[in-house]
Amino acid sequence: MLSRSALGRHTQRAVRRSWQQQNRGLAAPASGSFAYEAGDAQGIKFASRDIPGPVASLAIVAKAGTRYQAFPGLTEALQLYAFKNTERRSTLRIQRESELLGSALQTYHSRENLVVGAKFLRDDLPYFVELLAEVAQQTKYAPHVLHEEIYPIMKLNQQALLANTTAMAQNSAFGLAFHRGLGESINASSSLPISKYVDAESVADFAASAYAKPSFAIVGNGVAQGELNKWVGEFFTDIPSQPAYKLESQQSKYFGGEERISHGSGNSMVIAFPGSSSPTGSSYKPEASVLAALLGGPSSIKWSAGSSRLLQATEAAPGLKIQTKSDIFSDAGLLSITLSGSANDVAKNAKPVVDIIKAIASGISNEDLAKAKALAKFKELEYGQSTQAAMELTGAGLVQGGKAYQIDEVGKAVDSVTAEKVQQLAKEALENKASVSAVGDLYVLPYAEEIGLRV
Repeated sequence: MLSRSALGRHTQRAVRRSWQQQNRGLAAPASGSFAYEAGDAQGIKFASRDIPGPVASLAIVAKAGTRYQAFPGLTEALQLYAFKNTERRSTLRIQRESELLGSALQTYHSRENLVVGAKFLRDDLPYFVELLAEVAQQTKYAPHVLHEEIYPIMKLNQQALLANTTAMAQNSAFGLAFHRGLGESINASSSLPISKYVDAESVADFAASAYAKPSFAIVGNGVAQGELNKWVGEFFTDIPSQPAYKLESQQSKYFGGEERISHGSGNSMVIAFPGSSSPTGSSYKPEASVLAALLGGPSSIKWSAGSSRLLQATEAAPGLKIQTKSDIFSDAGLLSITLSGSANDVAKNAKPVVDIIKAIASGISNEDLAKAKALAKFKELEYGQSTQAAMELTGAGLVQGGKAYQIDEVGKAVDSVTAEKVQQLAKEALENKASVSAVGDLYVLPYAEEIGLRV
């Protein structure tokens, strides 16, 4: 007969073994489930990945970002109309029902996409598919909602943009780089009355194009493919097969140039170059993310100053904020370095930033390349694993080219990057025109030519 102590040890081992087996069982499907499975329901493109867990996400990703708006402000206004009154539900009812279900509604837009979605418990999937179908088909674009609720928010967004020198410089850099299309302002310009272009009729027309079958996709996270197929087919029944007018944007062309904007509330400078499209796009260059990692930015280790090249070059200015970013789109990208701080700090450190790019163009050690690739891969996989980013990339990929974003393929692409590809990208950045925007004290902030750039 087993003693009480022996029985206790046996039980502990059994529990520990059971826990390990459960975790091994979950690990295998979880790692494989990050791949999206695409489908089609009544001519509507959709994709899902059934990640284990009690919470699911669902979103409409429409090709209706600022790049595609017919007039300034339409994308922002259409975003703000989401979850307002529909033919069946009032705004108050939508809010109350969502709160009772413990869900979170969310809307945002980028330069290419308008995203309307929700997070909820998996069992509530039918309700939220139906709700998103109502947003797409039955929203009331009423003038009083526009004047009383939407215009005031748009004006506040304008003011926030104008008060933020970093946002202004980044917005300016996009305009320099791409002019129209991707260069359109992310928010309506304050120099133009919102009501000149944005009224209930123009928003309704834009919605009839953004929510037509060719213009959007539905993406689910933590949602079974069969379930999503079933409910999309049931609720998205009256979607027009063609948009009210075609959402068009010319193939992105890089221009470059320089803009200087006087501002009394801060100092920011953006130095930008052509980058990479999204992984599902037409000009994907994984070396852009490796170059961004090689340049670096804020330290990834808490309480550490970091060892990236940019931080080492600017360590004499601890108050300076510096960040490298690779923005990706369907047919182009922008690799940018943003400096923010006192005018003197920005001015003194702008040229060292350019010198670092020159050094990379001349050569990269094997150790530096290995570290940059490891960091780039981690950031790409971390970004793609996140619900919001993965859903937008997947929806945009389906709408633009019929291809879902797959996180495993991105990791393999980064692994294949060579030192020669990174050096070539840095060399091309210096040989061609840069996009340089300075916002702040223009007496102190340097011109592009003074820091060794062509514009």
